[in-house]
Amino acid sequence: MVLIAATAFVGTHFILSHPLRAPLVARMGEKVFLGLYSLVAAVTLIWMIVAYRAAPVTPMLWPVGDALWAIATVIMLVASILLLGSLVGNPAMPNPDGPIMVPAEAKGVFAITRHPMMWAFALWGLAHILVYPVAANIIVSVAIILLSLVGAALQDRKKEVLTPAAWQHWESRTSYWPFAAILAGRARFGRFGMHALAGGLVVWLAATWAHMPLAGWPAGIWRWLG
Repeated sequence: MVLIAATAFVGTHFILSHPLRAPLVARMGEKVFLGLYSLVAAVTLIWMIVAYRAAPVTPMLWPVGDALWAIATVIMLVASILLLGSLVGNPAMPNPDGPIMVPAEAKGVFAITRHPMMWAFALWGLAHILVYPVAANIIVSVAIILLSLVGAALQDRKKEVLTPAAWQHWESRTSYWPFAAILAGRARFGRFGMHALAGGLVVWLAATWAHMPLAGWPAGIWRWLG
C-alpha cells in the first residue's frame, strides 16, 4: 500500500505539473488550477502518510550507528538552510498574478543551485534512508527524491517554454547540480541571508527535536544531547 500511495503522490504531481497543466490552466485559470493542484497534493500526501504509519516495520538493511547519524544530521542542517533560503527571491515559485521575477544575481542558496528547495527535499530523503533503512521508509524517501530531482529537471524544461528569455538567462548564471555554477565561475559562494542561515538553524533544531514526541526517538543533535 505504501508503494501504491507513493506512486500516486509522485505520479499526480508530474501529470498535473506537465502534460495536464496547460489544458487545465486554459480551461479553469491559473489560480483555480493551483487550488486543484494543492488539493490533489494534500490528499495523496495524507494517503502516503497513513499508509506509511500502517505499514509493518521490516528489518533494517544495514546497522545504523553514530557515524551515520552524524552524517545525516549535517545533511539535514544543509537541507534546512537550502529550504529556508529558497523561500525568498525564488523565481521558480508560482506567481499567478504576473511574470516570474529573476534576480539580477545568483547569491546565497541560489549560487549553490537554482533549485534549493528541490535539493532540500532530496537531501531529506537521503538522510532518512541512511538512518532508518526499512522498506516503508525507503519507498517514501525514494519517492521524495525522485519527485524533487526529476521535478526540478522538468521544471527547467517547462520554464524554458513558458518564459524562455528570463529562464535561460537565469540558467546561464546558476546550475541544476549543486556547486556546478560556482566551480564554473558563473556564481560566487556566500552572501546568505539571515532567513537562510538563522531560519535554517531554527527549523533544523525544531524538526529534529520534534522526532522525540512524534516518532518516539531522538534525531539530530538531540540524539547526543537528549
